[in-house]
Amino acid sequence: MVRNSLISIITVNYNGLEDTCEMIRSVQEYVLLPHEIIVVDNASRSNEAQIIRERFPEVITVRSGENLGFAGGNNLGVKASRGEYLFFLNNDTIIKDNTIGYLLERLEASSSVGAVSPKIKFAWEPHPVQFAGYTQLSGITLRNALIGFGQPDGTAYARAAVTPYIHGAAFMIKREVIEKAGYMPELYFLYYEELDWSERIRGAGYELWYEPGFTVYHKESRSTGVESPLKVFYMVRNRLVYAVRNRGGSERVFSIIYQLSVAVPKQIIVYLFYGKPRLVPPALKGVKEFLKNYRTWKL
Repeated sequence: MVRNSLISIITVNYNGLEDTCEMIRSVQEYVLLPHEIIVVDNASRSNEAQIIRERFPEVITVRSGENLGFAGGNNLGVKASRGEYLFFLNNDTIIKDNTIGYLLERLEASSSVGAVSPKIKFAWEPHPVQFAGYTQLSGITLRNALIGFGQPDGTAYARAAVTPYIHGAAFMIKREVIEKAGYMPELYFLYYEELDWSERIRGAGYELWYEPGFTVYHKESRSTGVESPLKVFYMVRNRLVYAVRNRGGSERVFSIIYQLSVAVPKQIIVYLFYGKPRLVPPALKGVKEFLKNYRTWKL
């Protein structure tokens, strides 16, 4: 039965001790179904895994000797887990009620359902919606939208639906899906890995769902900053990597040309116009890194 199945709740911590501890406390208070909590400390400056272990002896902690990125850290957590269902939850999130069972019910509704993301709201008042599903990425520009982003919650976001992508901040997946589709792709390090993984999961024959019966509250970008050089570098590079891995033929060619000749130059102009010249070098570095390793990014 679903209700007796173990849920492995996996989170990655990187210099985010207090956020992680707050998330753990919220899980312990509101997740009433059988579960284990696994925290992967992704080579934080101090050994935060040890501190977490001292504060929460019942939590499984894994200390990585190097920063493996979002996917690599989560994959370490998978290897340490025992659950039939794995719930990937950002360390800068909290939950406020005991309705996680809706995710399990969605996964068990059909053998074709592989993974599900809950409704995600921003943690600050008045808690606008961050995620109520995704639209499909366009073929060449690779643009899409988070449904409901920035809007007040309401009936428009109250219906469960198939979504083309899961949200990396919170999603639950069946272990059998990982066994079939493989682990989260680690070549991205940060950003786009959940979109790429969504492609792999759908390619393995599974559906992805948005389930509004359960809500997660997200503080957003506590590890990298809302608009940091690190984020700019990986967003530029990884959008190009995604195009190589998930577009074919002329669509792939035109998508890469668009990113290099339109999207990135426009982004640089915006940075300069708004007095953010420090973000130009990481954008150019992202392009350089992609071109240097172009052949290695292919499937």
